Amino acid sequence: MRTWREMRQFPLAVQLLLVNQFGVNTGFYLLIPYLATHLGENLGLSAAVVGVVLGVRNLSQQGLFIIGGSASDRLGARGVIIAGCALRTVGFALFALGDSLPVLLAASVLSGFAGALFNPAVRAYVSQESGERKAEAFALFNVFATAGALVGPLLGSALLLVDFRTSALTAAAIFAVLTVAQALVLPAREVAPSKGTVLGDWREVLGQRAFLAFALAMVGMFTLENQLYLLLPDGARRATGWDGAAGIVFLVGTLANLALQLRITAALKERGNRARWIAVGLGVMALGFLPPAVVAGVSDGPTALRVLPVLAGTLLLYLGVMVAQPFVMELIPRFGRPELTGTYFGIFYVVSGIAAAVGNAVVGWAMDTGERGDVAWLPWVCCAAFGLLSAAGVAWLHRLGSLPSEPRAAAPAGV
Repeated sequence: MRTWREMRQFPLAVQLLLVNQFGVNTGFYLLIPYLATHLGENLGLSAAVVGVVLGVRNLSQQGLFIIGGSASDRLGARGVIIAGCALRTVGFALFALGDSLPVLLAASVLSGFAGALFNPAVRAYVSQESGERKAEAFALFNVFATAGALVGPLLGSALLLVDFRTSALTAAAIFAVLTVAQALVLPAREVAPSKGTVLGDWREVLGQRAFLAFALAMVGMFTLENQLYLLLPDGARRATGWDGAAGIVFLVGTLANLALQLRITAALKERGNRARWIAVGLGVMALGFLPPAVVAGVSDGPTALRVLPVLAGTLLLYLGVMVAQPFVMELIPRFGRPELTGTYFGIFYVVSGIAAAVGNAVVGWAMDTGERGDVAWLPWVCCAAFGLLSAAGVAWLHRLGSLPSEPRAAAPAGV
């Protein structure tokens, strides 16, 4: 109930974008987690070709965030959001209707580029429309995104009982509905003409050394969040011997997020500096990988004693995200001019995305090494080190005074 009360306090545009994010994550996770299996088992593609198709989708998104951010600033976030959702509708429909490699590559490019368009644009729009309540808006954003990330795989697994094509068409239909809803409801905002060039905007943002340092420091947050889909589900499966244990990881985290996110953000916003809470959140995320490290590789004893540390680690990881993420999203636009909000979000996701890709490669190496060398704790400790280094990086930037100042408190009514 608190979620709905908080949601109604924001403008209609923000409310729509919150629901939009639930739909985006539902549609995405309904399809993408099962795409590799479809390409390999149903279409008979080699592992190398499957890797190319998936890699093209990821590259089209991560590498082009900067395009979506600049387009949001210059053309208006509304149009870019609508275009992104429309492109993903087409891309997901192509996954359902096309079997040839050229069609699959086109679907990957379109669906990836779609995300590169609407992800920074949505965050820029929410940031601009939520005024001094950015942290609360992004806390709600996290709640809806997390709920969609849980519902999507559950719906996808049910639809796969029919076939992959039904699942992909359903995902495309979700994005089609979102496209129409945004076109009908999302208000257009006048965009002030830009005096410079796009390259000039990029140079201005990239010239902000403190911003780039902050984006690099966030490698821990993105790398550790990705372990919700790799290391933690793998740890749950090994602890229980049951493939479905991965779903418990998502369920535990989603329920915690729904119950605690808004309370945590509201409490911390009034207590202490935002940068300090970001560092604390990253530290808590890091600590979440220590309980599973203790039981990693243990195959005897009660199942509960092996799986409880994994679930405890999951809760700590989600708790750390709940502490840090809303304040990270609030902080990004304050590094520069409001006219470049989309560009800052776009470049932030490019820089931190590349850094996180390197981090994930290191975690993958640690998992393989741990398997071969009988050091099953290695990837868990590696993740903890990533998180602690990121926390130290943010704390160092805060101590140097390199991060933007705190937003001023809103004046009381009538003053």
